[in-house]
Amino acid sequence: MSTINISLPDGSQKMFEQGIMPIEVAKEISHDLAKAALIAEVNAKKVSLKAPINEDAALKILTFEDEEGKTAYRHSASHIMAQAVKRLFSDTKFGIGPAIKDGFYYDFDSSHTFTTEDYEAIEAEMKKIIKENIPFERQELPREEALRFFDSLGETYKVELINDLPEDAVISIYGQGDFVDLCAGPHLPSTGYVKAVKLMSLAGAYWRGSEKNKMLQRIYATAFPSKELLEAYLFKVEEAKKRDHRKLGAELELFMILDEGPGFPFFLPKGMILRNELENFWRQEHIKWGYQEIKTPIILSRALWERSGHWDHYQENMYYTKIDGEDYSVKPMNCPGGMLVYKSKPHSYRELPIRMGELGLVHRHELSGALHGLMRVRCFTQDDAHIFMLPEQIKDELINVTKLIDSFYKLFGFSYHVELSTRPENAMGDPETWEVATNVLREAMEAMEMPYTVNEGDGAFYGPKLDFHLEDSIGRTWQCGTIQLDFQMPEKFELTYTGADNQPHRPVMIHRVVFGSIERFIGILTEHYAGAFPLWLSPVQAKILTITDRQNGYAHEVAQKLTAAGIRAEVDDRNEKIGYKIRAAQTEKVPYMLVLGDKEMEEGTAALRKRSEGDLGARSMDEIVALLKDEIIHKK
Repeated sequence: MSTINISLPDGSQKMFEQGIMPIEVAKEISHDLAKAALIAEVNAKKVSLKAPINEDAALKILTFEDEEGKTAYRHSASHIMAQAVKRLFSDTKFGIGPAIKDGFYYDFDSSHTFTTEDYEAIEAEMKKIIKENIPFERQELPREEALRFFDSLGETYKVELINDLPEDAVISIYGQGDFVDLCAGPHLPSTGYVKAVKLMSLAGAYWRGSEKNKMLQRIYATAFPSKELLEAYLFKVEEAKKRDHRKLGAELELFMILDEGPGFPFFLPKGMILRNELENFWRQEHIKWGYQEIKTPIILSRALWERSGHWDHYQENMYYTKIDGEDYSVKPMNCPGGMLVYKSKPHSYRELPIRMGELGLVHRHELSGALHGLMRVRCFTQDDAHIFMLPEQIKDELINVTKLIDSFYKLFGFSYHVELSTRPENAMGDPETWEVATNVLREAMEAMEMPYTVNEGDGAFYGPKLDFHLEDSIGRTWQCGTIQLDFQMPEKFELTYTGADNQPHRPVMIHRVVFGSIERFIGILTEHYAGAFPLWLSPVQAKILTITDRQNGYAHEVAQKLTAAGIRAEVDDRNEKIGYKIRAAQTEKVPYMLVLGDKEMEEGTAALRKRSEGDLGARSMDEIVALLKDEIIHKK
């Protein structure tokens, strides 16, 4: 038998007999790799670990650490769940069952109405199938044969999917014992590779997402390669429920969303304190970094949006109105207004870079099903900035913006990773200009020695971008900051500066946000801190608790002293036991409590309690003021 050359990710090459399987190569490399292997990538194509390799190839073994490995693992688990459902409810027909973030789902058409009470039986049957260690076996069929096969099974949804494929398509199916499914694959070698499964929730889902079609029953589930990983994930899910910003937002009286304005949040007094602190911090920091603040109108003419490209590329997300018989739009973005501000007077190359920041209220049409607390709304405030610069200043400005974003996120305790998003299909401008812009973003990242991944085709329609994905305290990621390099808008708006040669030139522009959306950032912070905000952000920074009515007068004197020092304080002088008041303050997530009894009143002190540490003992009021002010000023 002839030999083939296998190239491995570390650059090494090895000779093997033709027809060797990826799992056999993995065993040659290391026992641990073979044990962790799930699927393989052969010449950039995802295949089963048991697919023979018949020619020279680049091989990568994929594990649960790789996204493609996770996808194959969970998609295989979805087939196991479908098989279990078929065994238990034999008249069930099958829709689709993809892997999704953190799990998978399958859509079922069944005479049985699924409830959470079915979870135990389905999970038990899944575990039985896993224990049987049934091989996943791939077979390819001509289109007509595949149609006849699934039609004979009564699988009308699979028949519909096949009918939508090209006439010359070769259809792949996967069998596992008594169950067969239409699937592109690849899958794990056998059901026994799946170790830990858990059904999570139920939902209705229209077939193919159209309300004109039948409503199917969707079961969401997840799978992990160990019980420990599954338990850690389930803990995170429960923790996320406790931290849900919608729940905490109501309990802490931060915001509300009413039927009178779906997707349009109302901020309550305590929520406004939090919001104003974030905005004040934003303004202070931007002054330090050389920005000027502007404000542009919320409603602008159709002609402007046509000029910017939003009318052609973003129209379905915009709200419209008529003024004096002319078309206007509520702004979905702040950028065109920023262009007009720059263009309002001539500029010299000596002025550049010009950095203009705006806390601009924008409105975007979102489908009602996509709305989610403060995370997905129809109106929000973007902390936009537009930087106009010389071509030779691009790299330095990109680095400066990245450093600014980094300083913000570190303050809030976030780690993050960066994605570079490249030219989308609906892009404005020529590919060469896009290539130049994309390469400059790469160079800036490399100059800072900052790791990044590439997200092909996900750039804005006017330029490539860097997206900053935060990781919160329980490991979830949120996309917030964005840096977008734009050669298109300055061209469309005919922006110029006078160069050293006394001739007009076109500036380059950066769009960027740090918070992204103030509303969404508040939602993220609420969940990140579980409502226990750091002192400088807390709507109530100190709660003054009286033990008896005798301390009420002194309590209000203490409150006045704290307020005079710029500390937000409230008095709880209700006729309740002190233990009850302490528990109430803890429920309200107040950072500090000042407990006042007769002794404290006589000595002009307070018994200080800290939310995270408990009793700190008696302190003089000067000590307390100094302690709290230091923590607020340094944003500890």
